[in-house]
Amino acid sequence: VSSKMQIELLRVIETKQFSRVGGNQLINSDFRVITATNEPLEDLVKAGKFREDLYYRLNVFSIVVVPLRERRQDIPLLAHYFLNRFSTAMNKPIKNISKEAMDFLVKYDWPGNVRELENAIERAVVVGKDVSIKVEDLPFHVSSINFEDESGDKSLSAFEKKYIFKILNENNWNISRSAHILEIDRVTLYNKINKYGLRQNNQ
Repeated sequence: VSSKMQIELLRVIETKQFSRVGGNQLINSDFRVITATNEPLEDLVKAGKFREDLYYRLNVFSIVVVPLRERRQDIPLLAHYFLNRFSTAMNKPIKNISKEAMDFLVKYDWPGNVRELENAIERAVVVGKDVSIKVEDLPFHVSSINFEDESGDKSLSAFEKKYIFKILNENNWNISRSAHILEIDRVTLYNKINKYGLRQNNQ
């Protein structure tokens, strides 16, 4: 919010009056302001980027929503909620999430929080071809996280190698198109091809 807008907002909150764009008449109004931010306003106040008086005017009652990565127990519930919503909207028979896919969803850190999870499930429903969401239906950055399975063996490398090879073959080894589908850049894809020793005639 610009400095000018902060001043205007503070004035409206304090006086409960505003004027329409292009108008001169003040209009009285009774309202409550509900705001949300993904940035720590205290830090912005200290940095001089947010007015201290406006901050205290807005900060009457705060609700702090912790990041999704700090409440991983909510991920299955949210994932199934979004799955039901999108599968119904798209008229698709996808009703479940495989255990393997859910393991990746729970392990991923979700820097974009609930909105990123929502987008990931929407994508999975769009590309899914079965009654359950599979690992390969998830966005690549979610399904390529590195963690160990219960046996202690890393599950990432085997899956990543197989998945990249599958995408490359489906796109006739077109690097640009494959990188776009995998949601990585061309350099990263070349590095992974070399890492796993993939060749077009691999079996």
